[in-house]
Amino acid sequence: MATLKTKHLGGLRTEITHLQSGGKVTTDAPTDNNGRGEFISPTDMVAGALGSCMLTLMEMAAERMGLDMTGTELDITKVMAADPRRIGEVRIDVWLPFAADTKQRVVMERAAATCPVSKSLHPEIKQVIEYHYK
Repeated sequence: MATLKTKHLGGLRTEITHLQSGGKVTTDAPTDNNGRGEFISPTDMVAGALGSCMLTLMEMAAERMGLDMTGTELDITKVMAADPRRIGEVRIDVWLPFAADTKQRVVMERAAATCPVSKSLHPEIKQVIEYHYK
């Protein structure tokens, strides 16, 4: 059974519907590739999916250690490469709202590294992750 339904809207836009929840996302081509940049681009969604996946797994680990991740923020930078046009690098700064000892940091960062999105990206896509604890 399908997970998503994607509809072409014209004007380099699509609408993606998550079939289980009915949630929708509109995409637009970026301005550097003939789009208007009024909605998230498909490649930005890939970078955002990586970050969301990492946060989800980190929260599972944090809960087991009694840590509250509420307020954690990610600054995500996607860098495009050429020939062929593709994602070349994703840089993520993880800003955690708590201090953590060495053991907690190892657990949190290992949890993030198990993210299925990360493991699904082509190995040529460089993933640069930096963690910043309060």
